[in-house]
Amino acid sequence: MDTVKSSVTFDIRTKPSGKIKITNWNKSKVVMTGTLLVLTLLTIYGFLTFDYKEINLIQATLDTLANLKLMFLQANLNNFTLAEAIYQIGLTVGLAFLATIIGAVISLFIALFAAKNLSPKPLANTIIIFIAFIRAVPTVLWVFIFAIAAGLGSEAAILGMLLHTVAFLVKAFAESIEELDAGVIEALRASGANWWHVVTNAVIPSTMTSLLSWTFLRFETNFTVAVAMGAVAGAGGIGFELFMASGFYFDMKEVGFITYAILLIAVMLEFMSTRLKKRYIVKS
Repeated sequence: MDTVKSSVTFDIRTKPSGKIKITNWNKSKVVMTGTLLVLTLLTIYGFLTFDYKEINLIQATLDTLANLKLMFLQANLNNFTLAEAIYQIGLTVGLAFLATIIGAVISLFIALFAAKNLSPKPLANTIIIFIAFIRAVPTVLWVFIFAIAAGLGSEAAILGMLLHTVAFLVKAFAESIEELDAGVIEALRASGANWWHVVTNAVIPSTMTSLLSWTFLRFETNFTVAVAMGAVAGAGGIGFELFMASGFYFDMKEVGFITYAILLIAVMLEFMSTRLKKRYIVKS
C-alpha cells in the first residue's frame, strides 16, 4: 500500500504547567510567516539605508507635532463660513446616498439571478465572474474612466461609485440569499408557488435585515469615497474643501475642522445604521 506523505508538521512545546502544546504548521502558515518575516526585514533595512540627506529628524518631529496641535486643538474655519461647510457636507452625503440607493435597487434585482438557490448555476456563475471583474477595479479608476466621457465632476463620481456599489452589493446580497434555509424555498415550490412568489414571500422578508446591513455598510463606505472623489475628481463637497485647505491654503486649522466634521458625520451614520437595524429586528 502506498503511503501518503503529509504536509503537516507539528511544533511540540511544553507549557509551564507541564502540559504539552502542539502547534499545527501547514504549508500556507509557513509561507505566510516567512513572507511577514521577509517584509519586516526589508522594512528595517529600508529605514537603516534610507538617504536622509540634511533632514533634521528632531526638528521635523517638532514641526509635525506643531501642525497636529493646530489641526486638532485649534480647529477653525478661515476661508469659508459654517453655512458653506454644512452645505458642502450635505453635498457629499447626497452623492453617497444617491450612489447607494440606486445601486442597492439595481443590486437586489441582479442578486436574485446571481444566487445559486434561485437561478441556474451557469447564469449565477457568469454574473458573479462579471461583477468580480468590476469589483477588482478601484472606485477611483472607474470615476476616471467615466470622467473621459462625462468630464470631471459629480456625474463621473456618481457613476463610478454606483458601478462599484453594484458590484459590491450584488455579491453581498447573493450570499445572503444563498444562506436562506433551502427547506423554506422547497416547501413553497412544492405548494405551487412560482419564482416571484418565492422571492416576495420567503427571500425578501427573511433576508431584509442582512440586506439593510450591507446597504448601510456600503453607504458609510460611499461617504468616505465621496470625500476622496471631491478632492481628486472635482466632485465638490467637503472633500474638495479639504483638498483646497491642505494643498493650496496650507491652513492646518481648517484641515482640522473639516476632519472633525467628517468624523462626526461618520459616527452619526453608524448610529443611524445601528438604530434602524435594531428597530427593524424588533418589528420582525
